[in-house]
Amino acid sequence: MLFILVISMTLSAQGFPKPYLTKHFDYDTFTFKTRSDWGSKPATSVRPLTLPVPYVIIHHSYTPPACQTSDQCEEAMRSMQEFHQVTRNWVDIGYNFAVGGDGVVYEGRGWTNIGAHASEYISVSIGIVLIGDWVSSVPPAHQLQTAKKLIAKGVELGYISRNYKLIGHRQVKETECPGQALFNEISTWDRFEPNVKRKS
Repeated sequence: MLFILVISMTLSAQGFPKPYLTKHFDYDTFTFKTRSDWGSKPATSVRPLTLPVPYVIIHHSYTPPACQTSDQCEEAMRSMQEFHQVTRNWVDIGYNFAVGGDGVVYEGRGWTNIGAHASEYISVSIGIVLIGDWVSSVPPAHQLQTAKKLIAKGVELGYISRNYKLIGHRQVKETECPGQALFNEISTWDRFEPNVKRKS
């Protein structure tokens, strides 16, 4: 009972909506850091996703650049959130999750909240950003593998449809993202969908 009370008080003090608190022990195949772990600011509002989602959308951050250490990747997360909230006036960091060059998954908007990463597809997708510029080079193998493990965990937990379609950001918006090299890479992954249509 005391443990539950402490968690509840922590949430209240930090102002994070409950869906953002994701248990560490759910993630046994990779390291997972919650919003509080990387020092996020509170979201100003949240909108729930209808689950399970039928799409997973892959992004690159371009800037900030690739990070290799926990300190670098946590700083990258704070930098992206600052840019999204302050410069773009979004309610939070745009992505549901990020994967760093340290092989760690970083919680963004989480499994249950609509992101701001792919125009009309945000209400039907989980957006995953691989931190770095992947125009001409592919992310390290351990970063790619962690992204795949995250997707598999989302399916296992029921947040992502077992029949999901994997796409790159450029397929639903006029953008270079997720970088040509990374796009070429994900086009070889299971459940990649080459023929998705833009909604506008």
